[in-house]
Amino acid sequence: MALDGARQEMQEMLGTVPSAFDRIPDEFIDSEWDLMKRVQYGETLIPNRYKELIGVAVAAVTRCPYGTRLHAELARLHGATEAEVAEAVHYAALVSAWGTQMTALAPDLDGFNTEVDQTVRYLAKSQGLEL
Repeated sequence: MALDGARQEMQEMLGTVPSAFDRIPDEFIDSEWDLMKRVQYGETLIPNRYKELIGVAVAAVTRCPYGTRLHAELARLHGATEAEVAEAVHYAALVSAWGTQMTALAPDLDGFNTEVDQTVRYLAKSQGLEL
């Protein structure tokens, strides 16, 4: 797709050409737009509501105010509640904090993997879930 074609497609699909694309070298605009249009805005295996909740969580952890705003608004557009947006951010903070602790404390990885396997088996059995 030619550069003008990508911009026209953005305009038709989004009602605007996001200004962030002005900062991308011209030779990458087609591929960046194609990926964004297919993965972020398209129908994929993960419903858009959940993709955007993941997006707001990742943006919050990376402290990106642009992504936090965009993904929170798109999550709401796709039906996420304020409570779900808040929970996604809280969960991201929890996972990030534990990741920091585990990385710094460096427990034995083989032992940790064994512990995870035991926990998952127990939860599956106690909750009637299949592995």
